[in-house]
Amino acid sequence: MRNLDKFPVEGANSLWQIYKTVNKWKAMRNFVFIQLARYSPSLRFKNGLYRHMLGVTVGQNTSFALMVMLDVFFPEKIHIGSNSIIGYNTTILAHEYLLQEYRLGEVHIGSNVMIGANCTILPGVTIGDYAVVGAGSVVHKNVEAGSFVAGNPLQVIRKGGEI
Repeated sequence: MRNLDKFPVEGANSLWQIYKTVNKWKAMRNFVFIQLARYSPSLRFKNGLYRHMLGVTVGQNTSFALMVMLDVFFPEKIHIGSNSIIGYNTTILAHEYLLQEYRLGEVHIGSNVMIGANCTILPGVTIGDYAVVGAGSVVHKNVEAGSFVAGNPLQVIRKGGEI
């Protein structure tokens, strides 16, 4: 199950009320830094931007492929361990804006994790150490350490600890 904080809104849907939940200047600043990182081929530069400009926890030797999109509004809620790979065009979200509420949740990606290309990681999930997420997956629930998961809906291909 995802670990989310839920905040009800009244009136127009929650996305119309976004700047009541996050400062618009913070969002614009974060957008610029995330776009720089998305197109940069330098892993050191990306990790530096994420750590020092956006507040993302990024472990040693973690690699972000081209076009990775981190949450623009709440990047500080993203935590990634060491020696992990985040695949091409993957999106990592820490928020959901819905019709009558918005939700926030920290994302924890362990060490030595492989996230395939074109994945979407939803808010409030934990992906354990040594897990593998197949390309194109939507991670809507926690992933056990050492597991191989894939698909939409997410399916366990191999549980952690199995050979």
